[in-house]
Amino acid sequence: MDKLGIRLPEVDRKRTQEAVEAALETYRIFKYIGFEMRETNVTSLYEPRYNGRTNRTSNETAKIAVYTTNEPERRRRYCENIEQAVSRLHPKQQLLITERYMKSDYVFDYVVYNQVFDPPISADTYAKIRWRAFYLLALALDIAVPKGNG
Repeated sequence: MDKLGIRLPEVDRKRTQEAVEAALETYRIFKYIGFEMRETNVTSLYEPRYNGRTNRTSNETAKIAVYTTNEPERRRRYCENIEQAVSRLHPKQQLLITERYMKSDYVFDYVVYNQVFDPPISADTYAKIRWRAFYLLALALDIAVPKGNG
């Protein structure tokens, strides 16, 4: 606890890292893979309805229209939220997260700490910077997994 009585939460390191990596993977998918619009079936389905009426009505066209209009905006906001959280990190943490998790699928840790950082840093220093960045991102995105929650 500090002088103001504020205590940062203790988190489950492994599960928090998994949550942050999953969020960054979702970001990468939303950012770089195009949105596939859904379409309605034009022909009706000729399937028997066993057990009689369901007394439910559905409007598939309306559901698809809502999805098609809302999903791109939801994805854009998600990406914007991640980018904003990353932009608040220390420059070294920003560089690490951006180069390792927000660009290409096939970038490895050793490439980042040996070739991206100038001058290159050690694997241990890289791990410390990465964990601190994950911790801060988990708190900013509200995806931190508290210790002992399991």
